[in-house]
Parts: sequence; structure tokens; C-alpha cells
Amino acid sequence: MVLDYLQHTMKKTNQDTVILLDAHALIHRAYHALPEFASSDGTPTGALYGLSTMLIRLISEFDPTYIIACYDLPEKTFRHIAYEAYKGTRSKTDDALIDQLNSSRDVFDAFSIPQYSLPGFEADDMLGTITEQVKDNASLRTIIASGDMDTLQLVSGTKVTVYTLKKGLNDTILYDEKAVKDRFGFGPKLLPDYKGLRGDPSDNIIGIKGIGEKTASTLIQTFGSIESIYKTIHKDEKKVLEVVSLRILELLKQGEEEALFSKTLAEIRRDAPIVFTLPEKSWKETVNPNEVLTLFQKLEFKTLGNRFQSALGSSITQEVIEKEEIVVSDEYKKILPLMLWVLDSEQTNPSIEDVFEYTGAKNEKEALSILEEKLSQTNSMKLYETIELPLMPIIDQMSVQGICVDVPYLTTLSKTYHIELSKLEKSIWEYAGREFNINSPKQLGEILFDEMGLSVKGLKKSAGGARSTKVSELEKLQDAHPIIEKIMEYRELQKLLSTYIDVLPALVKEDGRIHAEFIQSGTTTGRFASQNPNLQNIPIKSELGRAIRNAFIAPKGTVLIASDYSQIELRVAAMLSKDEYLIDTFKSGKDIHTAVAMRVFQVKENDVTPEMRRRAKVINFGILYGMGVTALKQNLGTDRKEAEVFYQNYFNEFPTIAGYLESVKMFARKNGYTETLFGRRRYFKAIQSPLPFIRASAERMAINAPIQGTAADIMKLAIIAINKELEKASLLTNVRLVLQVHDEVIYEVDESVQEKAGEIIRNTMKSVLLGTQYESDVPLEASLKKGIHWGALE
Repeated sequence: MVLDYLQHTMKKTNQDTVILLDAHALIHRAYHALPEFASSDGTPTGALYGLSTMLIRLISEFDPTYIIACYDLPEKTFRHIAYEAYKGTRSKTDDALIDQLNSSRDVFDAFSIPQYSLPGFEADDMLGTITEQVKDNASLRTIIASGDMDTLQLVSGTKVTVYTLKKGLNDTILYDEKAVKDRFGFGPKLLPDYKGLRGDPSDNIIGIKGIGEKTASTLIQTFGSIESIYKTIHKDEKKVLEVVSLRILELLKQGEEEALFSKTLAEIRRDAPIVFTLPEKSWKETVNPNEVLTLFQKLEFKTLGNRFQSALGSSITQEVIEKEEIVVSDEYKKILPLMLWVLDSEQTNPSIEDVFEYTGAKNEKEALSILEEKLSQTNSMKLYETIELPLMPIIDQMSVQGICVDVPYLTTLSKTYHIELSKLEKSIWEYAGREFNINSPKQLGEILFDEMGLSVKGLKKSAGGARSTKVSELEKLQDAHPIIEKIMEYRELQKLLSTYIDVLPALVKEDGRIHAEFIQSGTTTGRFASQNPNLQNIPIKSELGRAIRNAFIAPKGTVLIASDYSQIELRVAAMLSKDEYLIDTFKSGKDIHTAVAMRVFQVKENDVTPEMRRRAKVINFGILYGMGVTALKQNLGTDRKEAEVFYQNYFNEFPTIAGYLESVKMFARKNGYTETLFGRRRYFKAIQSPLPFIRASAERMAINAPIQGTAADIMKLAIIAINKELEKASLLTNVRLVLQVHDEVIYEVDESVQEKAGEIIRNTMKSVLLGTQYESDVPLEASLKKGIHWGALE
């Protein structure tokens, strides 16, 4: 039997493949992803390791006929000559990165990869020129591998694609022309126009001040190129006013020269004076594997040798694969990274490459054997088999099901919020005394600190030495001037628009639903993560944020039913610590925060004020998250002396809790990990750090890990149990899991079975531990809400 995955990889197209590497971008990304990676003598090697890993992945995935690397040179380019401030905002390159940029050529030499560069031009221009020179070769497809998005303008149909990194080194995406249009709303050729309008802070391309991503997109989608936009403005301004405000029109008229110049800077050249010819021999005919293995040995990349040889072997004939009897399916590849994550939760959302890196295995079968052995050795097999493995098909089905979205509602919300954003912008400008780009930290800093002279003790600077305008720093200035509050409101509103309101409609598929990807192995704590889009982080603390949830709806004939665990982490803390007072409070159904306030403030129940209860709530959660006196002072809004009294009172009144938390800390120090009630381990390498602040941070995380992790395990067990109960009741087709967020599950339920389904969901969540070895005196409590809109369930 042959691997489905390898069968897919082995399929040959009628075209040869040339991979063009944006060497600088890939090396930069690798360096920042693995900044502390070094050989035994302390030589930094993270960038070289990341580059080698990327090369192996590209070889394995695409079986290239040719591989070419393109480099930037340290000399100034024609763009610097045209615009002296080009890339002027970038900080000085680290010496460790410079050394690895130079050494990276050794990697390419060992891989037998030719390199192109040219004084006065950037690597992107090499990529553009090579792409242009081979475009008429019908038997050749081009894949550009890059660490940034600039090269997307070179995409053409499916013949020229861009393989880029979304985050880190493992999360990748392949862009063809359709994918570019899906993301931006227009084709690759118009991307320089997009930058020409909105600018590009990373390259210090100015664009037109005051025009952001949404406005730039709208203009390009409506009128096309920058030249077409200005042709329309000069001919009939009213047409432009149909899609943008009068203010934007004035900005466009004033910034025509800047827009056209910025577009020129953003355009990748396709006419650099180089002559490119494909090598006479394919890459595989020229590479000497021993040279690669020797280099890896020199750099101390102990597991990459096996992965490289495995990648070379991915192009072997079908007969050879069958002879080797390697048996793996795709659902199998998912299982291997899931097993790895159970073993080491720090490796969130791992790839198959991470599995090989961890195990040192030569193939999937060997990796499976190693992972199974390690799961047994660490007593993690039961967790894997009873929680994570049964959960996998349920979570996959949740992504397939998707959730219905009210797009017209989002459109209306967008208009309303953009109007409010414009009002806030004007209000901020009035306070500042002039217009400026509120989204620019540099300009905002100049306004607040230089022109307005605002200051307060304790303001921090950014890593580059500039005065920070992060939210945490602006909060320190809130009493200094009313402009600060307006800026905070502006940022919240803009984030809601750019992250959700203006983005979600584009993610709705033809079925009217968003199909987010729920990642079972997405966090270190055991909780789910989600992406494309991230539905876990839709804000609910403000009314503005909560309004977004109303866009997620139940289609006609159905309702949404949500069940939410009540104070799950505090209940888990009572279970793990076995504190009698907390257990009795939960068993009696009394309010836990009131009960704690009575002990901390030494008052009777009737004398607990709302403020006392609020403070008790802060203390309850703060202590469980390893919060010290300083953090407690900030969260309570009190002085240090009073915070110390509350802190000591809590531990004096709850010695069992204090003993439990200390025991967790000591266990982590001794063993390097913590465990949940169900045996889920989380490792803390930094808990042995000689640096006190690093060690303290690890201890704080270690204190909370068993509590948060156990709560996550209970939620996962509940989802599995609900699925079983619905199946018993023949309701699986009528009740569909559509969301899981924090301690809440949301089901889309046919109206005809809503009462029965709601009863099953809530009762199962409450009783999930009953009759098991984990049954506790602490009762689990779950709420039940129904409705049409997620944000208005009752």
C-alpha cells in the first residue's frame, strides 16, 4: 500500500518547475523566528537553520527542476538614488544577521544553487527580471519563495505563483492569481498602485497621507490603476465622490505626485541588465548530497541530514516506494503533529517537518513508533487516546460546517463605524492643532511628546529607542490630556474595522458561511485556536466589540444554542487544591467572589459591598495567574501597601490554596513541567534560568498551567460526550457544532429539536466527570442560552 501523501507528491506535471528564492527575505524571516539558535561554540545559526529547513520543504513539496537564489547587495539601489529616505525607517542590521547573510551563500553552494545579484538593484528586481525572461517558456512554471508579500505583484495565473510565510517558518501559503484577488479584491498587477496610495511603512514609501488600506482597496477596485483614478478625477470628480468622501478626494488631488512616485518605488523592475538562462542540467543532476550533509554536520544541524535525504527521496519512482512499504495517509500526517503537540505543547500547530525534527525519524512509520513510545514513557498516551484523538473528527466537522454570517449587517456596521472613526480623527486633529497620520507611531509620538509636551513618569521606549505609543504606555498618559482617550477610542474602532468588520465579508463562502479553521493543537494550554479568521478573539468587553457577534446568525428554521461553563477555572482550582471553603461554597451554590470577599475583608455576607466583590474577583483570578503584589496593585487600582494587605490576607485565609500553588511551583522547578488533572504536560525550560525575571515569569505561567489546562481538558471531554449523547438520541444531523470559544460551545440546532438538544448539551457539560476517576465534590455548572444572533443569546 502506498502513502496517499507521497502519491500526491510524486505526481509529475507536464511542466518543469523553477523555484526562485528571495534569499534576503527568507534569511531575515528565519533569523527573527529563531533568534537564539546557536552552535555549541555560541555561533548564531538560526537564520542558516531556517533557510536550510525552507529549502528542504520546497524540495519535498515541489520536486523542482531548477532552483535559483537572488540576493540584495549592501550598496544603495536606484530607489535610494530616487528617494534618499527609501527604507530609511529600518533599524541597523544585527551583526549576527550580517554574518549569517554572508554564510548563507555557503548553504546555497552546498545545495548547488546558483545565485544572482546586481549592484543598484534589489533581489526582487532579479526575481522580476528572471520571471519576465522565462515567461514565454510554456513548459516551465515558476514558484517564487519569499518571506514577504512584495513579490505578489509578479504572480500570473497559475504559471507564476508565490510561496510565502504567513508567520514563523511553518505556516505557509501558495498564492496564484485567484488567491491574490481573493485576498486584496484586485489582481497582482495593481499591487504597486495599492502601495502607491496607502504607502508601505516597512520600506518608508509615503503614499498619500490619510489614505489607508480600505480606501486604497475601494479606489482600485472601482477605478483600477492610479493613472485611471486620476484620469477619472480630472474628467469627472463626481464619480470619485460616489465611493469616497470629499476629504479623501482632496487628499487625492493634493497627493497625485506622491502617489505616482510611490507607485514607481513599489514596482518591481523586470528589465534589470542581467541575462538569465536555465542551467543545462537539472538541480538534482548537479547536487552532491554529501556536500549538504557535510555542511549540516559542520553547523551542528543534527536532524536535517535525514530530512534532506528524505526530501531527495520524495521523487523516487512509484515502484521503489511500494517496495519500501511506507504506509501513510493525509488524516495520518495530522495525527503525527497532534501526537507531537501532546508531548510538547510549546510546539503549537506543528508541521510534519517538526515531527521529523523532533523524532529524527526517516519516514512516517518510524516517526509514529517513536512518538507512541514517548507518549507511553511520559504517561501521556491516555490523554491522547481518550481526549485528543476522539476530538479530531469533531473539530474537523466544525470547520466544514461553518457558521452563517449576516453580511448586510456587517456592511451597515462598517459604514456606521467608519463615520465614527472619521469623527474621532477630526477630534484628535483638533486637540493636536493639525492633521497627521494617527496610525503612524512616529508622527503620533512627535505630536504627543514634542508638540504637546505630554509626559509622565515611567514611560517606556520601544526596542529601537523611540518613545513608545503602545496602549500600555498611552494608558499612563490618560489623565494628562483628553486627546489620549480619543486616541484609545480611535485605535479600538480601527482595530475592529480592520480585523473583523471589513474583513469578515470577504471570508464568507458561497454557502453564506465562514469556515474558520479550528486548530486542536493551537495553544500551549490545551485550548483551541482558530484562524482564517480567528473567531476566538472577537472582543466582548466593549459594546462596539459585542456588536460584531450579532453578525453570526442562525439560518431560517434553526436557532443557536450556547452553553458556557460558569467560573470553570475557580472550580478547577478548588478541585486541585482541595480547599474545603471553596468546595463548600461551590457545593452550596453561593457566589464565590462574595464568599472570598468575606474572608479577605473580614466582613459578614450582608456587609460585602459591590466594590469588595469586584476586588475579590480580581484577587481570585490574579492569584491563580501567579500575580504578585505589583500586578495586583495595578489591577485593583490601589496603592502597594493596601495591595500587600489583600495579598497576605488571601493566603492567610486560604493556606490550602497557598500550599497548592507552592507545590506546583516546586514540582515545576524539580521536573521542568506541570501536569493537568488528566496528565497533560506543559514544559517550562526557563524555570531554571539564572535570570530572576525570566525565572519568575516561568513560575507565574507554571502556577496557572494545571488550572487552565484542566479547564481546557474538561471542555474537550464535554464536546466528545455531547457528540456521543446526540448520536444516542439520533440528533447529530439536527444539532451541529459551529463554534468553540474559551469556555463556551455554540451549536446550530433545528428549531424542532431545540428543547431536547438544549437539555442534552447543558446536562452533559455539567455531568461530564460523574462516574469517572476524576469525579469531584466540586460541581460543574453550565449556562444555557438561545437565540438567532450569537451576540444576543438569552
